[in-house]
This record gives sequence, C-alpha cells and structure tokens, in this order.
Amino acid sequence: MGGKAILRPGEAGAPRIVLAYPRRPGGSAHETASQDELARRIALLLDCPFLTEAEFQRLHHVVRPYCVPAETLTEHECRSDSRLAGIGGEEDFFGGRVPHEFVSTKAISHPLIDPHALRPEGWSAHFGARTQAVTLRGFTAFSKAEAYRAGCRLLEIGPVRLKPARGKGGRGQRVLRNRAELDAAIQECDIPTLVKCGIVLEENLEDVRTYSVGQVQVGRIDASYVGHQTLTPDRGGQLVYGGSDLRFARGLLPALLTTPLADDERKAATLAAAYDQAAVDCYPGLLASRRNYDVACGIDGSGAIRFGVLEQSWRAGGASMAEACALEAFHRHPALRSVHAFTRERYGETALPGPPAQLVYRGDDEQEGPMIKYAGISSHGG
Repeated sequence: MGGKAILRPGEAGAPRIVLAYPRRPGGSAHETASQDELARRIALLLDCPFLTEAEFQRLHHVVRPYCVPAETLTEHECRSDSRLAGIGGEEDFFGGRVPHEFVSTKAISHPLIDPHALRPEGWSAHFGARTQAVTLRGFTAFSKAEAYRAGCRLLEIGPVRLKPARGKGGRGQRVLRNRAELDAAIQECDIPTLVKCGIVLEENLEDVRTYSVGQVQVGRIDASYVGHQTLTPDRGGQLVYGGSDLRFARGLLPALLTTPLADDERKAATLAAAYDQAAVDCYPGLLASRRNYDVACGIDGSGAIRFGVLEQSWRAGGASMAEACALEAFHRHPALRSVHAFTRERYGETALPGPPAQLVYRGDDEQEGPMIKYAGISSHGG
C-alpha cells in the first residue's frame, strides 16, 4: 500500500514536542503550575510546541516528546512507560534518570556504618568512600539498630541532624543532642519506609549558609552556576526554602571554575563538582541534564568552620526558573558569558514585585495556603 509511514514516539523523524510529564503523585497546584511554566519556557528554547497531556494523547503516535518530569526518573520507569521510552540521553529530557530509586535521594551522600550493614540492591560502597572528603561527617542507615549505632558515633563529636532520605525543603529534620533523643527519634521511624528509603544522620552545623551549585543543558545551550539559598517562614512558621540568588556562566561546571569567584563560592563549586563526578563514576546509567547540589557551610560541634555537600537534585527544583531565565538570556545574546538570576517563594498574601520579577505562580495552594513564586534576571555580565 502507498502512503506515508507513521512515525512512532522517539523515532528520529518525528516532530519534537515538550511535555510536562510525569507529574508528582499528589502534587499541589503550585508544583503543577511551576512544572508547566518551566516546560513552556523550555519549549521556546527548543523552538517546538508545548503540549498538554490531553493534546499529547491525540498526537502521541506522530510526535517525539521531550519530557519535563516532576521527579527524578528511574530506568525501570522509563522502560515501562511509552512516553519515557525515547529518553536515550540528556538531550531528551530536563532532569535526571537513575539506575535505582534510592540514587536520587539523600541516602547516597553518606556511607553505611560498616561493610555488613543492610543496604538496597545496587548500593555503591565506592561512592561513599569517594565523597567522604566533600560531604559532612555522617552515615546512612536502613535499619533502626544501625541508625542508632551511627547516631551514637556521631554524638561523640556533637549534635546530630536526622534527615528523612526523601525529605524536601528541610521538612521532617530533627536535631538530636543525646542518646535519649536519638533513641526516641529512631523508634518513631516507620520500618518499611526505613528499609526502602533509608535515613540520614550527619553532624549538625550552626549558623549555616547553603550554596546552590549546578549545571543545566537544554538543546545546544549549557549553563552552570553557584549562589546561595534563602529561607522563609511557611504558613506554620517553619523556615523552608525561600529562593536562590545565582551567578551563571555559559558552559558546564568546569567552565564555571575558570571564572572569577569568591573563595567561598569556589570552595562550594569545587566540592559539588567532585560529588558530581563520583556519582557518574559509581552509578553507571545515571543521566542528568539538570544537576544541582546543595552545599552547606557552618560551625560544627567543635566550633570549626565546615563545608560539605548535603545532597543532589537531578530533577526540576526550586532554582529551575532561575536556570530557565539564564538559559533564555544566553540564547538571546550569544556573546553573553555570565548573568545573575534569582527565584523567590513567599507564603501568605504577598504582592509581586515589579520588573525584573516574572510571575511563576500565585494562588491559594491546597497544601501550602496563599503563596507566590517568581523569578528573573537581576543583572547581566560580560
């Protein structure tokens, strides 16, 4: 029979579209709005249409999706979902794909308490050994007994911060100052969650400043950055992520390290780059077009200043709208080498500042209450 052959999703000749997918199960209104806005901006950078999920369902057999997922993807997820099956490299999505689910969490940032400790399939002991020099002192545990042993060892050097491996924005963390507090906190842990996801125990720092270091790749544009995060009270008064102020350079992390940086920024970027390389080396199958690392600087239990990578984020995150703004600036101005961009999240009834702030979300979120999110370019470099 004559006629044009139908192109399947992922085939090289199929037209590319951008799709905000997958969503986070139970995701709130502000998360969905942020994911959609980021996908729209990426579509403009790639010069291709942004489709809603309903539009994609009608055209799925003749288009090739570039996905903007809400969470880090797994290899299993990509194999079992036709919309993700075409992801073969960083050029096919914005975010990360990991060989095992735990690789996307805080759990990998620290070693286990001993070589015989409980661990999930695919755990790399080499990664913990590689990153001990660039993280804070700490351990990851997948059982209550091992968590208690790890916590007791850390209490010898000062207070301990207990962190759910999948926690976000600082929520669910506790500072423990003695064995009684440690035991009580561990006994509250849900055993199935502990066995599946693990829990992180690390030295607690005071007077903390958190740096964001990362790199992004969309189409033919690469950018890397370093900057710091701010905190803001949520509607319950808890201090949570409130935004980022970031210095961007054209190119990936090695290019950033060749630019003029303050000593503390260079330290944070160097630690993050070492963590990033260790992840690539120790977890084969890792793909990430968006790589972000939180690096803390603060005072430890002995009064000394310590730097350390806290965790990785290989998914769209709080800084991603600033990343999009920087990529847009580099796209519009090919000679531009650096730019400063920001994001803000505020809770309660808050007005949108004037330019350069660009609205991402404003509304009464069903989980967070009234809030606003915005981003923009604060200044252009050379």
